[in-house]
Amino acid sequence: AAGLWTVFTLGGVGSKASAQLEQCSPLASQSLLLLLTLFYFFISDNTAFSSSNPHAFQINFNSLYTALCDQQKSDQATLLLYMLLHQNSNVRTYVLARTDIENLV
Repeated sequence: AAGLWTVFTLGGVGSKASAQLEQCSPLASQSLLLLLTLFYFFISDNTAFSSSNPHAFQINFNSLYTALCDQQKSDQATLLLYMLLHQNSNVRTYVLARTDIENLV
């Protein structure tokens, strides 16, 4: 986790876009980093989140899709999209069913 956090805090290829995102919406930027960190831990250790109810909360995929389309200049948003597409079949099915997928691409 320390290595992942270092990558996000030191910047990278899209550090200018990330800095712009953080200036205009610091809560959104911090929330995105939290989601990525939680996603990383979930992939690393599936036993940490084992529950009798795997659907503990609901996500509006339309809002998520719109937000990810708007933030594709950010490395963090692109990484979240990549992880969701590869690890969550519901997100993958939703994105493939969209008629405006060119917005994402």
